[in-house]
Amino acid sequence: MASLLQFFKVNRVVSILIGSEFILTTSFGLLVPILSLFIVNDLEGGSPRVAGFSLAIYWITKSVLQIPIGAWLDKHKGEIDDFWALLTGNIASGVLAILFAFWVKDIWGLYFFEVLWGITDAFIVPPFYAIFSRHLDPGREGFEWSLRSSMAFGAGSALGGALGGILAAALGYRSVFLFAGIGALIGSVLLIFMKPYIKSRGEGPAEKVYIAPRRL
Repeated sequence: MASLLQFFKVNRVVSILIGSEFILTTSFGLLVPILSLFIVNDLEGGSPRVAGFSLAIYWITKSVLQIPIGAWLDKHKGEIDDFWALLTGNIASGVLAILFAFWVKDIWGLYFFEVLWGITDAFIVPPFYAIFSRHLDPGREGFEWSLRSSMAFGAGSALGGALGGILAAALGYRSVFLFAGIGALIGSVLLIFMKPYIKSRGEGPAEKVYIAPRRL
């Protein structure tokens, strides 16, 4: 048992990032099974074509913007700028989900929010990868990336997808966006506990503090 716990032991920054991403992925995973149905059945002018085009708008916006944002963040020494970009982007993304539940009534509102989501996620991805990669433990890089993929992305997507369908059937499509936004804000707050371990400008490598998985 002790050897198993030692095997899954990760430093505090990595554990906080994985925990936060699990909550965030679960939250936005709620939308995966219902988004296309919502667009087709609930929006004025909605159709499968609109659903596909809205997805393209999001990915084009995010993909174009995150490259210069990542390059801009790299120009600043330390991690404090990465931390604030990550925190702000996640909070903004959660707020957008809540606003979406009340404001989006037609396809033009949908397209507008997809652009905004693309912008917020462009501020999330580069700093997440930057901070996570800097705090990986030497010799355990593959394990910790795999842990992040399995626990945060894999488990979060599975749980979010299952719950999203249940919530939509019980409470309606728009309630799912509300729950997604609230969950995203909770996941964002968790990132605040990472700040003491983030390097300020000009500091050397931050000290790694370890935490056993049973304390997560």
